[in-house]
Amino acid sequence: MTQQGVRWAAEQVLALAPDAASRKAGSRLGASGPWSEAGCSNEGAVWGLCKGSGSKPYRTVVDTTGPAYQCSCPSRKFPCKHALGLLLLWSDPEGPVAAGDGAGAPDWARTWLAGRAERTARKKAAPAAPAGSEAARRRAEQRAERVSAGASELEQRLEDLLRGGLASAEQAGYSLREETAARMVDAQAPGLAARVRELGAIPGSGPGWPVRLLEESALLYLLVRARGRQAELPEPLSSVVGARLGLPVHAEGPPLRDTWLVLAQYDTADARLTTRRAWLHGAASGRTALLLSYGAAGRAPELTLPVGLAMEAELTWFPRGTGWRAELGERFGTPAVPSSRPTGVDVTEALGRYGQAVREDPWTPHCPVTLGPVIPAPLPDGRGWQLAAPDGSAALPVSASAAAGPGLWRLVALSGGAPVTVFGECGHRGFNPLSAWMEGDESVVPLS
Repeated sequence: MTQQGVRWAAEQVLALAPDAASRKAGSRLGASGPWSEAGCSNEGAVWGLCKGSGSKPYRTVVDTTGPAYQCSCPSRKFPCKHALGLLLLWSDPEGPVAAGDGAGAPDWARTWLAGRAERTARKKAAPAAPAGSEAARRRAEQRAERVSAGASELEQRLEDLLRGGLASAEQAGYSLREETAARMVDAQAPGLAARVRELGAIPGSGPGWPVRLLEESALLYLLVRARGRQAELPEPLSSVVGARLGLPVHAEGPPLRDTWLVLAQYDTADARLTTRRAWLHGAASGRTALLLSYGAAGRAPELTLPVGLAMEAELTWFPRGTGWRAELGERFGTPAVPSSRPTGVDVTEALGRYGQAVREDPWTPHCPVTLGPVIPAPLPDGRGWQLAAPDGSAALPVSASAAAGPGLWRLVALSGGAPVTVFGECGHRGFNPLSAWMEGDESVVPLS
């Protein structure tokens, strides 16, 4: 039996929202009042007209096999509030969106859906990229020289910083950070530029910043020193160094087809870019994968996956140094309710996995872990939170950034003092919970 006729739960629809404002606005549009000519097909298409402030209603269509969205509204968010409202309307099997075979779809919806199908077919039929030319080899050599020069310059600047004392970093302020990062961009080392910006933000990050600055400076110094001796490093570590510098990497190897549960999805943003991270878990392979997508500053990335649902798809992994990053390939059918979830491990195993990740990549900030069963509880000194084993034998602290956000309170409310299984990122600053579920409950609750 295919899963194409399965409708998502309202919670899974709202987990697609790019931000809290979209979630709230989409919820208001999840009733039949503003909608007309709404319908859906067994092939995964949903469409409808939503009355707005103008004279013409907004045309909204969703392809749930992606999912992908199209709306005539001017919003730059993916999905927009109208797409969320339409999916909420569709999520109710007793609601006004009746199933069909797609023949009843309006022309504008059929045109967009046909265009998507045509683009997918062209992508599958596209020939493989030709082998690198002599010009490409020379460009790679020139870039390598620039990266090496940039790494040497950054090494000197870090030595000057430590020689002058960490207090000088706070006095230097924003301009020095941006100037150094710009130099790394000129050197074609975006990985170094990103780390310099993160380093420059630490002095304003609150109490204890000198310790954090020293830790991150040491890691960055280790990276630029490794670049200077990269030719002497064993191949796995050399690849890690190249990827951390920001040198181009591509997904490689045969794709892995599996049923992938979407465990978590969240965005981070800076002045230039919005980055969306989606964590997946393979039902048969047991592998964990990280999908990255990007949008310009202030604009959400287009790739949006329904947290808590599973999709059958092919993934191809990137080489070492890119964490668990994979590239999403062909998808089959529509996301559906999963038949299983990953099993939680105890605190000792979680720390062991993080230790192994650091051995393979000293610059990795965290590793994905499914932890449980655990109970969220305040730290003994009351200055933070922890995820503790039910018998109190061991615990992992929750990272300060996660403890300050609303996700922790969603986790506490879900638990209510009972054990839960939590998926998140385990790192040297603590555990960042991203989603959770209770034993016997099929629902994965997004926390991010």
